[in-house]
Amino acid sequence: MKTVAIVSAFLLTACVTINIYFPAAAAEKAADEIIKGIQQEQPKAKPQVSWSGWQLAVFEALDSALNVLIAPAHAEADLAIDSADIRQVRASMQSRFAALDAMYSQGFVGIQADGLLTVRDAPISERNNANKLVAAENADRMKLYQAIANANGHPEWLEQIKQTFAAKWVSNAQSGWWYQASGSWKQK
Repeated sequence: MKTVAIVSAFLLTACVTINIYFPAAAAEKAADEIIKGIQQEQPKAKPQVSWSGWQLAVFEALDSALNVLIAPAHAEADLAIDSADIRQVRASMQSRFAALDAMYSQGFVGIQADGLLTVRDAPISERNNANKLVAAENADRMKLYQAIANANGHPEWLEQIKQTFAAKWVSNAQSGWWYQASGSWKQK
């Protein structure tokens, strides 16, 4: 009898699975947001708006009311992309982008199928600089993917996040940039 109880308990616990799925659509949206943020020009200073106390209070009340009404309608899977680590890596990548943009445009650097960069056709005079930029960028991309996985409590999502970003780096590439697809190089 005791053996039957132990076997039954084992079978019951073995049948319990927790299905934590990777939110692919949310990851694609997050990747687009991050990549576009990195590739945008440095924001220009916006003119400061001066709000009086009552205007600010009305605006905040309306904002809170709209969030309460709209939030349940948008209760789809989401991916957290805001943490100290993520902000730090994004800032590093954004500060490097102007130099990389020139390398992309000249065909010196290309996006590999895995979303990481490689030096393609950089002349010898530019190769050392290109190698340094590519190494720093690739390191930051891997840090970014890990930071996103960690921020969402799922470090096991690292490879899926990397694959999602790989496709989005290419889709967000500017005209003239080189990327790898199906083992060959193509120009966007």
